Amino acid sequence: MQLDLGLRRAGAIALAILLTGSAPAALFAETPADTLVLSDAIDDIITFDPQESFEISTGDPLHNIYEGLYAIDVTQGDGKLVPVLAESATVSEDGLTHTFKMKSGVTFASGNPVRAEDAAFSLIRGVKLNKNPSFILTQFGFTPENVEEKIKADGDTLTMVTDKPYAPSFIYNCLTATIGGIVDKETVMANEVNGDMGNEWLRANSAGSGPYVLKSWKPKESYLLEARSGSLAGEPILKRIFMRHIPEGATNRLLLEKGDIDISREMGPTDMAGVEGNADIRIQNDTGGQLYYLGINQKVEAFKNPKVLDAMRWAIDYDGLTATLLKGQWVVHQNFLPKGYLGAVNDNPYKLDIDKAKALLAEAGVTDLSTSIVVRNVQERMDIAQSIQNTFGQAGIKVELKVGDGAEGLGIYRARQHEITLQTWGPDYPDPNTNASTFAENADNSDEAKLTGYLAWRNAYDPGELMGMSQAAVIEKDGEKRAAIYEEMQKKFRETASMIVMFQQAEQTALRSNVKDFYTGGATGNVAYWLISK
Repeated sequence: MQLDLGLRRAGAIALAILLTGSAPAALFAETPADTLVLSDAIDDIITFDPQESFEISTGDPLHNIYEGLYAIDVTQGDGKLVPVLAESATVSEDGLTHTFKMKSGVTFASGNPVRAEDAAFSLIRGVKLNKNPSFILTQFGFTPENVEEKIKADGDTLTMVTDKPYAPSFIYNCLTATIGGIVDKETVMANEVNGDMGNEWLRANSAGSGPYVLKSWKPKESYLLEARSGSLAGEPILKRIFMRHIPEGATNRLLLEKGDIDISREMGPTDMAGVEGNADIRIQNDTGGQLYYLGINQKVEAFKNPKVLDAMRWAIDYDGLTATLLKGQWVVHQNFLPKGYLGAVNDNPYKLDIDKAKALLAEAGVTDLSTSIVVRNVQERMDIAQSIQNTFGQAGIKVELKVGDGAEGLGIYRARQHEITLQTWGPDYPDPNTNASTFAENADNSDEAKLTGYLAWRNAYDPGELMGMSQAAVIEKDGEKRAAIYEEMQKKFRETASMIVMFQQAEQTALRSNVKDFYTGGATGNVAYWLISK
């Protein structure tokens, strides 16, 4: 209790220092009226550059700092695609040239006008930086060598020429991803160093047109957003958004009960149950798009045997975990498309069967198999990893847990240096290709390819026919036919892939009862901080 209380006091002091610039004379009993204070595990944050960021924890802040040509309307909760910085869009008869007219009168936080030139620069920048999310744009045929010819600005008009006649909605959906955030070219390039297109500066600063700006970021500690006027989203109700890194569920509960935080996004089922009946707190249930999965590296010789992979699928206690440790927060889901997406299926054929797992290992001729699982040091993930360690052990697979923070684990994973890793994946845009491509496409399986945006590449998985099916689906304009392709893909994926999808997020959030209009964004969107009041 002393440790938790110390953390609570330290957190209150840290917030006061951030808000006032000096140490407070006394601790406050509740959060400031103009500030939303949240807690979550945010140790995965590496950068706030929208053309580089590819971590789950930056999704919410970046969608409040930056605006794109299109966005998912989070005000209605229906996942509808709406234009934002784009006033209109047209497509040429051959389906290759997409023309966007920009809205006039929009300004960045700097006061500079938002121009088609900024939009072109941002998308070109995303391709040229060639960071983790670049594949979202390069899948349309853009390369660092040709992108300046393919994406151009002329006055208030932006044009994009793609390599194939993709369905326009697919392209617009991709532009809602974080990488599609439009940055202020003048401000960014004023901070360029050694040709980095402002990347180093944007890692800890912002240059967007959204309703908030990044005021500060302390890695593995906190970030602070500050409201601004002039955004298309309108005037934010709350002046500041302060996110604290607090991964321990019990500490989250204590802080919430004491009123030192307004929202906890990192409480487990036990702590959620513990606050039931507290009139000052409510539990909100939403559907999330994140998936829990095991990534199994096929560079490990033993894991190239399909019977070994199949044994692992039968050595996980899916139902037991969702009934106890994950109760109310995750549901069993063994498919790469979350429920709510076109082509999603709810077929979950696997269950814990130790005898079957043992038999499959015997058929594979594998004995005394030892491996390791890279896992992030967050209680929920540790609980899942320890359960898998136990059931794998019962089946005959000895597991060592390699525990580290979020950024460390992602670094190992993206370098393909893991054996097995426990990870979550959240969709980047509201189209089924966002998951189909990353789980089932791998154009170059060499280490040198560095296709880190593709989970198939990270796990050295050759998707075979699935890759062609995925590529065919993005140009199929008939919705029913397209859905059928994804349904067939997921069946084949479940049976062959070196990734085991286990759970889909149910998304429980604990809030102080005075917080209004908080919505997680569902399976396809993000939190709209500017709508929240208290």
